[in-house]
Amino acid sequence: MPPTTARERARAELTSEITDRARAQLATVGAAGLSLRAVARELGMASSAVYRYFPSRDELLTRLIIDGYDALGVAAEAADDPTATPRERWSAICRAVRSWARAHPHEYALLYGSPVPGYSAPRDTVPAALRVGMALGRVLGDAARAGDLPPAAGTPTGTVTPEVAPVLGGEDPALDDRVRARALLAWSGLFGTVSFELFGHFTGAVADADAFFDDAMRDLAGLVGL
Repeated sequence: MPPTTARERARAELTSEITDRARAQLATVGAAGLSLRAVARELGMASSAVYRYFPSRDELLTRLIIDGYDALGVAAEAADDPTATPRERWSAICRAVRSWARAHPHEYALLYGSPVPGYSAPRDTVPAALRVGMALGRVLGDAARAGDLPPAAGTPTGTVTPEVAPVLGGEDPALDDRVRARALLAWSGLFGTVSFELFGHFTGAVADADAFFDDAMRDLAGLVGL
């Protein structure tokens, strides 16, 4: 619910200023160097005032992580056109993830880069972190329910938990353990590919990054049967 009173609006505006400054810090000192005192100094505030909004660096990091996952999720969801073919929908979501990561490299690094020493993300971050997976899962579930998802070959592996079902397409006879295991592999493959590109691991190995990415995403779509 949006803020309604003047006090609530003022608090929301200052909270936004704090997180904006903190995001700028990610680009200069990285997540490990994030400092509430430095943010307060840049805003011309007493550090005690900033602590009223974020009592610790970890709480500020958590807010930045949730905001980052939500922004990435919004980009992925906005790219999905339910009228397109499942394969086209899958590729569009994947391209949106890559585009967001390239436009926000420091925020992406906070989400998928090196862990911040001394920080452990709380469960509060999980719903936002699942948004891209759920966008891909909707494509998979829609394809299954439309009869466009062939059964996976082989026997169920028993390697994924029941908790992945609501994320990766919901319940359908075509979405068995084998398909969900491949979907989980494809989901992680998307972020592995983006991370390799963003962190420079493809340097000297990939001649055309755009073409390589599109080919890789089509291969991952084929892996799950799209």
